[in-house]
Amino acid sequence: MQRARSGRPGNRSKSPPLVAALFVGIVIGVAVEQFLTSMGKRAWRERSRSHREERGRNERVVPGSWLQTRAAEPLRPVDGTDQLRVVMRSNFTIQPLLNKSEARVFRELDSVVIGCNSSWQVMAQVSLGEILRSTDTDAYSCINSKRVDLLLVDGNCQPRHVIEYQGGAHHQGTAATHDAVKKEALRRAGIGYYEVVAGQTTPSDLRRLVEKLVDKPSVT
Repeated sequence: MQRARSGRPGNRSKSPPLVAALFVGIVIGVAVEQFLTSMGKRAWRERSRSHREERGRNERVVPGSWLQTRAAEPLRPVDGTDQLRVVMRSNFTIQPLLNKSEARVFRELDSVVIGCNSSWQVMAQVSLGEILRSTDTDAYSCINSKRVDLLLVDGNCQPRHVIEYQGGAHHQGTAATHDAVKKEALRRAGIGYYEVVAGQTTPSDLRRLVEKLVDKPSVT
């Protein structure tokens, strides 16, 4: 009987380590599961953030490309039928070719030129693209849309001299640069360039200038 009683306490002494081992295993398992779950959530968040950033980049790129494509399209109708349709639904009004000061200089200049040589003429607001040519397409595009105020042509309609009217606000902004481009292109073509300055050039000055520029009529 004593041996039996002494054997039972021996069995009870072995069970606590087993329970402790099981408990430690459960704790470790829970910890590992929590760690794996945490890592899975972190990886999911990283993938989600990567997807959002990629989507954001795509959204920024696609509209930009679309806008660039649209901007490259012609803004004005180039087909004759489209141009006619636009003109038919629009209104137009007359715009004077010259302002009052320019018109006054034109009349004085025209009178003096005809008095010096009746075969010469004065033309107003002439496009440089109509009187200059160049094999360099880039150079031609620089002057094609520019205009001169007054142009003197001889009896053969050959451009000879340009006279620019410089008003009070003429040299504001980029006007001086534009004038320099016109002056250099005309110089290279052999066409004279002269300026009439508001408030400085008198009718007498203009007459002396014209008499110097216009060829005397030939005597037959």
